[in-house]
This record gives sequence, structure tokens and C-alpha cells, in this order.
Amino acid sequence: MLKNLDPLLNADVLHALASMGHGDEVVICDANFPADALARETVLGRLLRLDGVDSPRAVRAVLSVLPLDSFVDHPALRMEVVGDPHAVPAVQQEAQHEVNAGEGREVPFASLERFAFYERARRAYCVIATGEQRGYGCFVFKKGVLLAADEPRQPA
Repeated sequence: MLKNLDPLLNADVLHALASMGHGDEVVICDANFPADALARETVLGRLLRLDGVDSPRAVRAVLSVLPLDSFVDHPALRMEVVGDPHAVPAVQQEAQHEVNAGEGREVPFASLERFAFYERARRAYCVIATGEQRGYGCFVFKKGVLLAADEPRQPA
């Protein structure tokens, strides 16, 4: 057991998150998402799992160790509701709360149409499937950098 790590973060997930570089993306998805098929096309090439938890709880765990990219306008994306792109279901509202809490600031989700989301997932570093049963519990996060206090705030 390790201290100060969310107990949901298993060895495979931690290794993937640590291996990601600045600008790489991680997908956290619900149980309806074609996770295995799309994960085979990612950089990692296999699906990671956080079974038994909902998407917002998985977002909290991942963002407890993963900094979001502060050099882009939208480091956090959500899948749009088909036929109602401006709708924000409860699962996405809950995840938004976790993002803001994890970053200590407002980081609003940008939305991505369903099929564009699938294409983005294919290009991600990895996909993490959850046990989320509600639809639209699917998110993309772009990894940022951790800089020392005296370093210039420019990406490498």
C-alpha cells in the first residue's frame, strides 16, 4: 500500500499516467463506450479498467495525480448528448465538480460530438473504462506539466 494515492489507482493505471507526456490524452469512459475496440488503437494499445466505480469517481482518482494542461484552452472534454449538444447530464455535472476540485479552479468542459469523440479516443495515450452505467460519462483529459515555482511558465 502507498500513502497519499487514491486507492482506486491500480498499478496499470498509475504506470500509464506516469508514462504519459505533456499533451498526451487519457479517456475515461462509461460502460456503454466501445472501450476495448478503441483502446486497441491507442498508444498504450490495451484497455485499462476501474470497474465498480462511476465516471466522476474515476475522474477524481485520475486527477489526483494528473495535472491538466494549462497551455491549451480546453484540457477537459466531454461527449455531447446526441441530438442535444448543449445538454449537460448529471454525470457530466458531477465530473465537472471533480475537475474543478482537482484543479483548484474552474476548468469548464468543452464538448465533442460523439463520432469526433471516438476519433479523439483512438489517438489518446490510453482509455480507462469505468463501471459507469449512465450514458455520456465519457471524458478526455490532456496531461499538463508540473513546474517548479522558479521555472518559466512555458511548455517544453
